[in-house]
Amino acid sequence: MTGRTRVRFAPSPTGPLHMGGVRTALYNYLYAKQRGGDFILRIEDTDSQRFVPGAEEYIIEALAWCGISPDEGVENGKMAETPSEKHPHAPYRQSQRKPLYRKYAEQLIENGFAYYAFDTSEELDSYRKEAEANGETFTYNYQVREKLATSLKFSPKETAARLAVGNHWVIRFKMPVDRIVKMTDLIRGDIEVNSSTLDDKVLWKAADELPTYHLANIVDDHLMEITDVIRGEEWLPSLPLHYMLYEAFGWADSKPSFAHLSLLLKPDGKGKLSKRDGDRLGFPVFPLEWKNSEGEVSSGYREEGYFPEAFVNLLAFLGWNPGTEKEIFTLEELSEAFSLERVVKSGAKFNPDKAKWFNQEYLRMRDTSALANEFAALLNTKGISRPIAYIEQVVELIKERAHFVKDFWELSDYFFTAPDTYDQTVKNKFWKEETPSVLESVAKMLESLEPFTKENIEHSLSPFIKENGWQMGAVMNTLRLAMVGASKGAGVADIMALTGKQETISRIEKLAKS
Repeated sequence: MTGRTRVRFAPSPTGPLHMGGVRTALYNYLYAKQRGGDFILRIEDTDSQRFVPGAEEYIIEALAWCGISPDEGVENGKMAETPSEKHPHAPYRQSQRKPLYRKYAEQLIENGFAYYAFDTSEELDSYRKEAEANGETFTYNYQVREKLATSLKFSPKETAARLAVGNHWVIRFKMPVDRIVKMTDLIRGDIEVNSSTLDDKVLWKAADELPTYHLANIVDDHLMEITDVIRGEEWLPSLPLHYMLYEAFGWADSKPSFAHLSLLLKPDGKGKLSKRDGDRLGFPVFPLEWKNSEGEVSSGYREEGYFPEAFVNLLAFLGWNPGTEKEIFTLEELSEAFSLERVVKSGAKFNPDKAKWFNQEYLRMRDTSALANEFAALLNTKGISRPIAYIEQVVELIKERAHFVKDFWELSDYFFTAPDTYDQTVKNKFWKEETPSVLESVAKMLESLEPFTKENIEHSLSPFIKENGWQMGAVMNTLRLAMVGASKGAGVADIMALTGKQETISRIEKLAKS
């Protein structure tokens, strides 16, 4: 080991990356950066049956969008395949490393820590059904391994003969009997498990000549000099096996520290946050949009209008807190503040409203010019073009009320198009017989104003209404109706000044004649 902190994020390319997976990547990244260490991306594609085309590219793109940049494993947006100074352990895709794994699996057999198992899938199914019929559960463990079709039962000659024909055999770990395995988790503390409660896991499969996760991750973590493994709590039951594999290989002294992160929980009820919850409650669970092979599209945080900084910030707080009241952090600030000591053991309940709040806070802090350019692109899709300076002024007036840039149109459409219809409820409430003549009088007064600025409008309009003995609320609400078409929007003087004198008078006269 180098003494330098080295962590890895090792997802399987079985579909889109869940936001819980992004959180795991983020915590690994923050842990490494705080210690001046390395964050490595590795693709664990040893389950050939569940491989999904495009998933690997999705993972890389999602991390890039979040600003979570691997120090090793990715080069120019693709997995590194050739060893280099930056990527000394390439390839980082496990399917390209498969010659390694059989060697290590055979080493375990030679040293008495594993064995060959020749049971077919049909035989295993029959064992399970027989156990169920007796009200029991079939477990492939020390109680049955010497009775079944394994090298522990067969002679070396028969074992060799079976290895020579067919490819349905596997290599299984020989779990010790009645041994207390003592482990330490950086989040959960000390853990003890009796080995007799565990089964003999498959480590390597002849059918595809690939290892299972259990063997591959141990071998790769050792070869890549990983010092700390931070992963989801679904792998906590596998920790005893992984401890014993390190011991079986003679790597116990250099095994990494382990930390298992709690689940992200659904906003309502109990259980793990799933895509179904997002579909049901109307929020994404993936960082980027995903389209499956059937053409079904799942929404992503990026496409929903979230800023990557906001998404990263909200993820950091799902299971961790800095111990202060501060909630808005840059990625660099998170790197300084993060610690596993403040990661909670219990599940973190996801709150969609809090997620929107984070994005709103980042929107408010964002440069107006940048927001205006994003809004200009949205306006362009509607066939609307305005000078960027005009759009910037609109953005300044409305951004405090928006959660996303996509909200800007609904909040400001009246700055770009005159209303075609008027809210009848508002009109009925404030409209009187003399209203048309009042509107005409206001229009004439406004026409004489020079310059036509917000300040001039405010200083002239209220006194004018009072001097004529009109009801302030009725006139102002009617003017808002003329400018917006409804009882919403920015200040009346702001709207008039920005849309301009002629457009203001035109809208007022249009309502007066309606």
